[in-house]
Amino acid sequence: MATTPTRLPKQARREQLLDTAVAIVRTRGADGLTLVTLAEEAGVSRPVVYGHFATRPGLLSALHRRLDERHRAAVTRALRSAAPGADEVARAISAAYFACATDMPELGAVTAALKGSPEMESVQHESTDRYANLMATVLQPYSPLAPKDLGLRCAGVLGAAEALAAELHRRRATDEEAVAALTGLIVGGLGG
Repeated sequence: MATTPTRLPKQARREQLLDTAVAIVRTRGADGLTLVTLAEEAGVSRPVVYGHFATRPGLLSALHRRLDERHRAAVTRALRSAAPGADEVARAISAAYFACATDMPELGAVTAALKGSPEMESVQHESTDRYANLMATVLQPYSPLAPKDLGLRCAGVLGAAEALAAELHRRRATDEEAVAALTGLIVGGLGG
């Protein structure tokens, strides 16, 4: 059991609990993450954990949002250093996507755990919408499509990205192959 300060400000405690939740998912998978295991691993009482998350779906939703924010932030950083041009922007998106998929395997596990309840699936839909909007915004200058049409294609590409990430995790593709495939799908989806 980890030792932690007994009194942390509420936001700091929440961050500490989410850090611990990530570690649990990394070592035990999403099924190993419960409010009780989180309390034990974080070295806090159960009421502290329940006060922050109330339910396991609430915990998984908060964890998904946090990991998703980190993922989008990594893509945004990569886009800042990307050279102009559709191929370069698409490659930056692809490389950042798979770097995150490799560096944050917990996101995939939490995403899978979100399937099943309408509340939890809603969190996943929000995430897809934000990511597709980010992609559509940075790709719009390279596409003749209307924003809504480009957004739909970006949502479709995200489904393909998930499938490619699964192939990467199964070692049926290398990083370079996954990046090249997703880059090709993104660029191919920009046309009219």
